[in-house]
Amino acid sequence: MRKISVLSIFVILLSMFQSCTEKVETDLTKTAFIPKPTSVTATGDGFNLNKASVIYVQAGSEGVLRSAELLAEKINQLTGELITVKPTTTPPSREIYISNVDNGHLSEQGYELNIKKHLISIQGADAAGCFFGIQTLLQTLPVEADNTQPLYVPTGIITDAPEYTFRGAMLDVSRHFFNVEEVKQYIDFLAMYKMNVLHLHLTDDQGWRIEIKSWPKLTEIGGQTEVGGGEGGFYTQEQYKELVQYAADRQIMIVPEIDMPGHTNAALASYAELNCDGKARELYTGTEVGFSTLCTDKEITYQFIDDVIRELAEITPGPYIHIGGDESHVTAHDDYVYFVNRVQDIVKKHGKKIIGWDEIANAKLIDDVTVQFWADVENTTMGVEKGAQVLMSPAARAYLDMQYDSTTHLGLHWAGYIEVDHGYDWNPATLVEGITKENILGIEAPLWSETVTNIDEVEYMVFPRLPGYAEIGWTASGERSWDEYKTRLAKHGKRFEALGIDYYKSVLVPWEE
Repeated sequence: MRKISVLSIFVILLSMFQSCTEKVETDLTKTAFIPKPTSVTATGDGFNLNKASVIYVQAGSEGVLRSAELLAEKINQLTGELITVKPTTTPPSREIYISNVDNGHLSEQGYELNIKKHLISIQGADAAGCFFGIQTLLQTLPVEADNTQPLYVPTGIITDAPEYTFRGAMLDVSRHFFNVEEVKQYIDFLAMYKMNVLHLHLTDDQGWRIEIKSWPKLTEIGGQTEVGGGEGGFYTQEQYKELVQYAADRQIMIVPEIDMPGHTNAALASYAELNCDGKARELYTGTEVGFSTLCTDKEITYQFIDDVIRELAEITPGPYIHIGGDESHVTAHDDYVYFVNRVQDIVKKHGKKIIGWDEIANAKLIDDVTVQFWADVENTTMGVEKGAQVLMSPAARAYLDMQYDSTTHLGLHWAGYIEVDHGYDWNPATLVEGITKENILGIEAPLWSETVTNIDEVEYMVFPRLPGYAEIGWTASGERSWDEYKTRLAKHGKRFEALGIDYYKSVLVPWEE
C-alpha cells in the first residue's frame, strides 16, 4: 500500500509539473497580427517577459521615450509589477531596447522588431515607426494574464512599413457630443491598430463643438444642443490641446473640420449677421441635411472664417484643416465656388493644408489640396485632374455609421449595408477608375453620429470593422484576402472582450470561444 501511495503522489506531482510547464508557443508566424506585417520570420524560441524586465530607450528622443512609457504601462497591467524605463546611449545586450536610429533600410513609419531569447529590439525609421513596432509587440501578449506566471514572447524578426502614410478614422462630435475621455477612448482604439489620423467633425447644423474666443456665442448658443434635443457640449481650447497631445503621444494627428458653407445652422443660430437676411436661425436638433448656408457675399462671413481658422490653426500642430464643403444644397453653384476659392486662401494664409469633401473639386483648387472621396466619382476625378490628392472614404465601403445588415439596431443604410467582409474586401487603388495609388494620400473610415449617442454604441459600430480599415491602409493589397483575414480577426474577439469593447459578433467571422 505504501508503494502505491508513493507512486500516486509521484504521478500527481508529475502532472502538476507538466501543467506548469506546458509548451509555450514559439512560432511567431502563428500570432494573429492586425494589420498583417510585411514580413514575419520565426526562430523557434521564447523571450521571458517578467517583473525584472527593463525597457531601454535610445537617449535623446522624447517621442520614443513616451512610447516606451506607454509600453511599460501595458506590461505593468499584465504583470502587476512596475517595469522600469531607462534612457541609454549604449544599446544593451539583454531586455528590451527601442531606438529610432535611421540606417536607411526602413521606410517612413516602418520598423524592425527583432525578438531574441534575451533581447527584444524595436528599431523604427522614426518615432512613429517605434510606436507601431510596440503595437505589434503588444499583439504577441495576452490582454489578460496571471500575474504569477511569466509571459513568453515567441522569437523572430518582423520587418514592416505601411502602404499609405495617412490611415484615419473620423468621429462626428457634432450630431452627438462626446466628451474628452470618450474621445481619448476612440484614440486608443485607433492606436491599437496603427491608425495615425483622427478627423474630428467639430461643427454642423446640430452643434458647434470648439471654443472660438473671438466669437464666443458659437459655443454659448451653438454648442448647447444635439440631435434629439440633448444638452450638447463643446471643448475649450485647453481641452482640445489636451486631446491633441494625447493623440500625439500615440503618433496620431488630429485633423479638425469646420464644415462650411453648408452644415452651418449652429453658427447661423449663434450670429445673426452670418445670415443673408440678418436674422438668427433657430437651433436645430433633427437629422435632415442641406438646408443651411453661410451668406457667401458678406464680408463679415470671411472675417468670421478668418478668425475661426486662425484660432484653430494656432492650437493644431498638424498640417491639415478640413473645410467640409459637402451637401451645401441651398448655396448657388457660383456662390459655392466663389466661397471655396476664398476659404482656401484663408487656410493657406494661416499655414495649413486643405482637406475637403469631394464637392470642393468644383472650385479652382490651389496646391496641396486633398479631396475626400465619399460619394461622387465625377467630383473626385475632377479633383485629381486639378492636381489634388485623394483621401479614400467611399460611403458604401468605409462609413462606420452604416448598418451591418437589416437587423442592426444602430446606424443608417442610405449607402447600403456594410458587413465586415464588405468593409474589408476592397482596394483603394482600383476602386475608382482614374484614381490610382499615386493619387491617393490614404484612407479614412468616418463615423457619423446621427444614431450613435454614447461610447458603447460607438464601439458596436466601430468593431470589428475598424481593424479591417487599418489593414487596408497598412498592408499591400496583394497580401490581403478576406478568407485569411477573418481567421486572424476571429482571434481578436477575446481581445475586444478583455478590453470591455461591445462589438458586433458577425456570423461571417469564426470567433474563438
